[in-house]
Amino acid sequence: MRSTVQISRGIESLFGTRDENVRLIESALNVRVQLRTDAVEIEGADAAVVRTGQILSDYADLVAEGQVFTNGDLNSFLRVVTADPEASLRGLIESGKQRAFGKKLITPKTVMQRRYVDAIEHSDLVFGIGPAGTGKTYLAVAMAVSALLSKQVSRIILTRPAVEAGERLGFLPGTLQEKIDPYLRPLYDALHEMVDVEKVEKLLERNTIEIAPLAFMRGRTLNDAFIIMDEAQNCTPEQMKMILTRQGFNSKMVVTGDPTQVDLGGGHRSGLAEVVEVLRGVEGVQFVQFDDRDVVRHPLVQRIVRAYERYNQRIGADRQMALKLSDPAAAETNANVTS
Repeated sequence: MRSTVQISRGIESLFGTRDENVRLIESALNVRVQLRTDAVEIEGADAAVVRTGQILSDYADLVAEGQVFTNGDLNSFLRVVTADPEASLRGLIESGKQRAFGKKLITPKTVMQRRYVDAIEHSDLVFGIGPAGTGKTYLAVAMAVSALLSKQVSRIILTRPAVEAGERLGFLPGTLQEKIDPYLRPLYDALHEMVDVEKVEKLLERNTIEIAPLAFMRGRTLNDAFIIMDEAQNCTPEQMKMILTRQGFNSKMVVTGDPTQVDLGGGHRSGLAEVVEVLRGVEGVQFVQFDDRDVVRHPLVQRIVRAYERYNQRIGADRQMALKLSDPAAAETNANVTS
């Protein structure tokens, strides 16, 4: 089917640098889009042409109403609406206007980010698992701030293991808080984007917001709290069980981590890898699995993540082949465990 959509003023900006946004639409919906003098021509299957026309019309109407898109945000929105038939550009923008996280308006930029936010709203324990740059921690902190300001909870607790990422930092100077702050800096960064620095300091002084290493959680019951456990791939199975059993009444917990960035030494197994097996299917627990398509940092980060995934798959296949040649029985057992 070939269709023509009359062009509105400003729709040319949708095409993006080197037409990257239109190429995204064409690839995702299997259509061909061409800009004519006074119209946009769309060619493809009937349903895909109609869907593309809706996206372009939404964009034109929003621009006419004064909506300003940065190219990075627009690219992220287009990835959502081309992957999710029920999503629309207008719907994403409107949902963003309704979600005020402290001093910031935040819109989930991928299908999985939307599912993640919905899961946090409707479940008391959510695991956000995936590569760096997918918004796991950022959105969790945003939801925590929203819950605190709307008085759904009375405090926020942010924690993570104090594990060094392949470096040995030695004995840091200062007080205990000053020693652990470098490990917790990503949580402070996300928090300061949503709440004024002065207000954050006051909330920290009153312990309304508590940022502490995982070891400080033992023996506590965390009632009426929004708990975020970050960098969960670097906790042991024992630590994972410990933090999960701290959750008290009227509390939510979000656990985030990237299984490909485990910094545990000494042959320790990641508690995040184990908990996926232990809690899968347990009522009230939701797992949200991000991948490279959800990376919302510089486009190069997506390509880096994909390159590492391909490399790890290749290395795994090579190891399996070497094991098969040396010990066929062991190789078959290992393949069954992996699957």
